[in-house]
Amino acid sequence: MNTHHIPVLGLVPIALLLALTTPASRAQTHPPADSAWSASASTTINGQTVEYTREFGFQPVFGEEGQAIAALQYTYYRRTDDGPTPSRPLIVSFNGGPGSASLWMHIGYTSPVQLNIDPEGLPTQPYGVHDNPHSILDVADIVYVNPVNTGFSRALPGVDDEQFFGVDADIRYLAEWIHTFVSRKDRWTSPKYLIGESYGTTRVSGLAAQLQNRHWMFLNGVILVSPTGLGVDRDGPVRDALYAPYYAATAWYHGQLDADLQERDLDDLLPEVEEWTISTLVPALTRGGALPAAERRRIADTLARYAGLDAGTVLEHNLRLPTSFFWKELLRDEGLTIGRLDSRYRGTDRQDAGVRYDHDPALTAWNHAFAPAINHYLREVVGFRTDLQYNLFGPVSPWDRTSDQTGENLRDAMARNPYLHVLVQSGYFDGGTDYFNAKYTMWNLDPGGRLQNRMAFIGYRSGHMMYLREEDLATSNEDIRTFIRTSLEAARIPAGY
Repeated sequence: MNTHHIPVLGLVPIALLLALTTPASRAQTHPPADSAWSASASTTINGQTVEYTREFGFQPVFGEEGQAIAALQYTYYRRTDDGPTPSRPLIVSFNGGPGSASLWMHIGYTSPVQLNIDPEGLPTQPYGVHDNPHSILDVADIVYVNPVNTGFSRALPGVDDEQFFGVDADIRYLAEWIHTFVSRKDRWTSPKYLIGESYGTTRVSGLAAQLQNRHWMFLNGVILVSPTGLGVDRDGPVRDALYAPYYAATAWYHGQLDADLQERDLDDLLPEVEEWTISTLVPALTRGGALPAAERRRIADTLARYAGLDAGTVLEHNLRLPTSFFWKELLRDEGLTIGRLDSRYRGTDRQDAGVRYDHDPALTAWNHAFAPAINHYLREVVGFRTDLQYNLFGPVSPWDRTSDQTGENLRDAMARNPYLHVLVQSGYFDGGTDYFNAKYTMWNLDPGGRLQNRMAFIGYRSGHMMYLREEDLATSNEDIRTFIRTSLEAARIPAGY
């Protein structure tokens, strides 16, 4: 495995280099408010040599009086051997949480570096990073942004950080930050894209409208990786029913289905379960306790058959299987649990009894691999010497979720901007933001059906971070390339209906 060969620090302003390498600087409790430095590098992507510049920096968030109130740390990769920078696509990348840093997609997915893991995403030693031959840097420049209290980003001394915590607050200040970044980097004429993962999909859906309506910045695309519900209503029977296809996919992966189902390919099985969920399970749950006993038993038998469980267990839960129970129950006879964010992962608890697991084995595995890799990369390879903690998950509570209309924000942005396309990427084995709920969100944020021709859904045989599976790392990045090219081709004609 090749080690990454970016030169440490590269061209660094002398004053900044001294500031970042003195013992006093290492003891700093706050980042520099407005600093950046860069290094040149090259890599090979899909067999092609790509020259680029990596910029690591801090850019302020400005308050109402124009004063800096927070410093957001970012890493910006800009290709340098592919024509004028202002004409290249620019992607702004966010992770989720809320409170999660940008490292997951940064060193796991789209950048020219990738953490060391095994082909299925499990931790390996030695920790570190290597070149990512599937990076999308060949077709677009990328900036990875850490919101307040994630990564090395912090509110500045004397500033109340709670003003940044909430659906609307988060969208407002990050739109201002993006506006400043695009202006500073001369990227106003670039085709622009947002990509978000998990809660980051809530963030970028709201940002699409905020950038358009308040900053007159129109996008070419939004990429939703393992999306949340985006404020689209699904309470009641719909919410309870939509997990059935995920249960079937997971039971299939672990070999828990009856032989006739188990021998079928997932691409053949899942459409059947999806159709049964919509046509049979949702109406049955709608009838609640009025559902006739014989029909209730038939529903329980079918759901149990698809989920790899006992029909009596399904009946005990009134046909409504909690996900937390499923993660504990599916492999209980083997003394194992399964992961929430990626149900391919197995774990073990203190005892087999109980209705939920002790920990998510998927997230534990990812923290195991990502924490040392990002700290090694930013501190040793990039050269940022600091005693600041890199927050994989920073303190952002309480988070105000009272006005999540981000699905409607995205729909409105698409309606007003004929150039705006949306790509949804989901893993079939993700139990946190499952793939069928992602489909439901896509269908129902556009109730009139007028925008579906600019929306695309792609599923992968992995979990929440589908790119951690080596095969899906290649295909999911290629799907983003295709999405960018398709949306740029559509933009060759004047915008209009």
